[in-house]
Amino acid sequence: MPDAAAFGDPPGADTLGNIARLRGLKVPNLARLGLGNIKPLAGIAPSGSPAAYGRCTLASPGKDTTTGHWEMAGIHLAKPFPLYPNGFPPGIMLEFERRIGRSSLGNKAASGTEIIRELGEEHMRTGSPIVYTSADSVFQVAAHEEVIPLWELYKICETARDILRGPNEVGRVIARPFIGSPVNFTRTANRHDYAVPPPPGMLLDKLEEGGVQVSSVGKISDVFLGRGVTESAKTKDNADGMSKTLDAMRETDRGLIFVNLVDFDQQYGHRNDIEGYGAAIEQFDRWLPEFEAALGPADLAIFTADHGCDPCVPGTDHTREYVPLLAFGPLARRDVDLGIRASLSDIGQTVAANFGASIAHGTSFLTQLL
Repeated sequence: MPDAAAFGDPPGADTLGNIARLRGLKVPNLARLGLGNIKPLAGIAPSGSPAAYGRCTLASPGKDTTTGHWEMAGIHLAKPFPLYPNGFPPGIMLEFERRIGRSSLGNKAASGTEIIRELGEEHMRTGSPIVYTSADSVFQVAAHEEVIPLWELYKICETARDILRGPNEVGRVIARPFIGSPVNFTRTANRHDYAVPPPPGMLLDKLEEGGVQVSSVGKISDVFLGRGVTESAKTKDNADGMSKTLDAMRETDRGLIFVNLVDFDQQYGHRNDIEGYGAAIEQFDRWLPEFEAALGPADLAIFTADHGCDPCVPGTDHTREYVPLLAFGPLARRDVDLGIRASLSDIGQTVAANFGASIAHGTSFLTQLL
């Protein structure tokens, strides 16, 4: 985006473009849907019969999970959530340790797998939880499930959430439990996010008011504190998320299935793993025919992202980019250029319009599809 430098992006950040150029991508199904119609991508030709395609501007001042997902639901932030690239201030940490009755380790920006590899053994010896942050506005607490039981880890995170208010109100406090031995630590699926409550009137509130079922796959329910969510399925990785998406499609006759696939960002973008990121995109592409076959005759699918996370540029931060937009289904018009949308809220407004509702921000593109 034109303002990317103001958000600390290095020059040339372009997640899809750089991966396609430097690694190459074999994505025949995404290409058929029109990925190469959105913008020129090396090795991905424009489709002759694409789905509806375009890109979305991030209107809110930020480039993190909460900002992007909230904007999809119609919430525009006036100011970004705070970030702590150098760790949290001493006053916060002293109060945190006093209230949980334990000292802590870490207090720095780090990869979740790297920091438990670095500090996991000391954590097991001392019983001190590991505190760290990332490119997101997050306060993360890692603990071995046999050292600090889940109920206590969750209580520790609730304490942190209570402390982090006002100017220090991070987007999420996240419990990051793990198991195993010092040579083989593994994070478990018992992660839990404690988000800032979304303002009232966002998309999931409106759907709930209209009696519309919302099924969450991945961390969606946590991002919105469960508001408006009827059914929720947590996921271990992208493959699990794709499998559970198909499960939700089989079990849902009418409603919204809201999915987040975690690996692109968490496993590869933040770790500058170009090969892993490219392979994950190709894995998703191979799954697409099964997904398309599961669509009902009146279903609409929308593919997008909440922000960029270019593994090809210096640093491990998110990147402030336009996000891709593909919309398709058996009844949807094809070869519709949706252009550059002014906000991710256009997606939420489109979903709202489909169910006879509306949200505060965004312009629906539903009539362009029907």
